[in-house]
Amino acid sequence: MIQNPFFPEIHGNFGFGCMRLPMKDDRVDYDEFCRMADAFIASGLNYFDTAHGYIGGQSETAFRDCVVKRHDRGEFLLTDKLTEPYFKKEEDIRPFFESQLAACGVEYFDFYLMHAQDKNNYPKYKRCRAYETALALKQEGKIRHFGISFHDKADVLDMILSEHPEIEVVQIQFNYVDYENASVESRKVYEVCEKHGKPVIVMEPVKGGSLVNLPAEADQILRDLKGGSNASYALRFAASFPKMAMVLSGMSNLEQMKDNLSAMRDFVPLNEKEMEAIRRVCDVFRSLSLVPCTGCRYCIEESQCPKNIRIPDVFAALNAREAFHDWNSSMYYGIVTRDGHAKASECIRCGKCEKVCPQHLSIRELLQKAAQAFEG
Repeated sequence: MIQNPFFPEIHGNFGFGCMRLPMKDDRVDYDEFCRMADAFIASGLNYFDTAHGYIGGQSETAFRDCVVKRHDRGEFLLTDKLTEPYFKKEEDIRPFFESQLAACGVEYFDFYLMHAQDKNNYPKYKRCRAYETALALKQEGKIRHFGISFHDKADVLDMILSEHPEIEVVQIQFNYVDYENASVESRKVYEVCEKHGKPVIVMEPVKGGSLVNLPAEADQILRDLKGGSNASYALRFAASFPKMAMVLSGMSNLEQMKDNLSAMRDFVPLNEKEMEAIRRVCDVFRSLSLVPCTGCRYCIEESQCPKNIRIPDVFAALNAREAFHDWNSSMYYGIVTRDGHAKASECIRCGKCEKVCPQHLSIRELLQKAAQAFEG
């Protein structure tokens, strides 16, 4: 296992993201999560990432029950986040923070991030002195490292890092499809981190699973390498850059865990042949017209869609139809729009979803496209 060059307490460069935990009906599957967490820790790795809003509030408490209660505190590192909907003024932050410690069952967080920073919510964090409060909590020993997660353009990150040089680490969306994406600007955002000397934590390295189930032509390109899985190439791409302190993966079953560990336990950067294959896969994606949704579910968990449209699932069905010519996509669309969940055509265009979308998608227009595709 490689030694982490930025934070010695982190074992390796691979972390367990707790946004997409295994589920049984609408609840976290504790038995499977325990097996996954045990395998992760047994491999020698120790970095876990959560947030209060993940899985409708279940992520923190599941972590408490499946990891904290079953493992010594020295066996794991835990990252949590201050998320914008959960505070309105400076005085709200400390009580919320304490509630997170209680939910997770810990006395301190190893890393604490200002969550999903962008040009729209950053002024609120400034007005409420969120950064100053977090730094005070660090001085009190309740936070070991202070950072941000980020979802915006490179110039916004440059502004934030210039105003807050005390930031120790930046979590960004980074994968080979988004590397040159004009809306995500992964490469440019990463270069801003390099400019400011900030180590990087990667989120969405597999783009919400989109880089696992590839279009047939792209899938064949990676199969011809006769190496690892599609996910392994995506993880190794993200980890191959010099400022990467950590690559997170949101795994939802033990099989995914084992596959990811096989690629990252003894990490080797991509070689030139593999990088060329990745460039060819990107060319395939550029030839398609896909919705770049990562399935983070912010649009439905934080915006509380008034029509209860399952937006990420609608987009997944649309992408399956466009990229894979999946004959099941219409049936899947029917499934995700039943049991009280509205159809895409029933969107009232309130725009709440777009305000919280980390990808800055034009969700209202895309729902119209889905309605035309599936509802005629």
